Amino acid sequence: MRFPVRTPILLISTLALGLSGCAGSASLNDMPVTPLSQYVLQVEPDVDRIALAVHDHGLSANQQDALRSLVGRFAASQASVLRIEAPSGNDPVAAAQAYATRDAIQAMGVPGDRIQIVGYHAPDARAPVLAGFEVLRAYIPDCSTEPRSPRARTPDGKTGGFGCSVTANMAAQIANPQDIRTPRSLQPADSGRAAVVFARYRQGQTTAAPQETLVRGRVAEAVE
Repeated sequence: MRFPVRTPILLISTLALGLSGCAGSASLNDMPVTPLSQYVLQVEPDVDRIALAVHDHGLSANQQDALRSLVGRFAASQASVLRIEAPSGNDPVAAAQAYATRDAIQAMGVPGDRIQIVGYHAPDARAPVLAGFEVLRAYIPDCSTEPRSPRARTPDGKTGGFGCSVTANMAAQIANPQDIRTPRSLQPADSGRAAVVFARYRQGQTTAAPQETLVRGRVAEAVE
């Protein structure tokens, strides 16, 4: 009596389990290492731009102040080009406003080779003249779309949106989004200050800075 040969079936089953195990391990590698690592600080492109209404008499005092503020932000942003956009339509007043904007920006310290004048399709020939530059913005995740149900937990006991609010708060408060892409270089240590502290320590003197009179004595004295 011959029994049916089941070895190939067993071998195929074993291979299938092995392949499924490999697939499972690959998916595990794609998962965040820690719950907080699924939300990281990121940057996205944006434009810092102002609109200047076209006047027959040229730039107003308010427009000059707005351009001065724009130039200050441009200098701090490390952007390469400040772009002026004039409305299409060949209106001579709008064209004069665009060139007056360029002259004002150049007089405020921006080199001429970093200023561009281009046109844009506008619904009206007297549409505003635009001035601005490309910047980076810190991306703020929308935590309201993340799962909030206490029952929707991963096997390690963390909710799906764990860490979202922390990253969103950091992105909203960061002063220079460039620091996300390229961290700033460390400044050298103040060796002179350290030498003063060690010298006072060797002489048995107080190494801390003197306290203000307000914080000496009882705390209640500050609120009498």
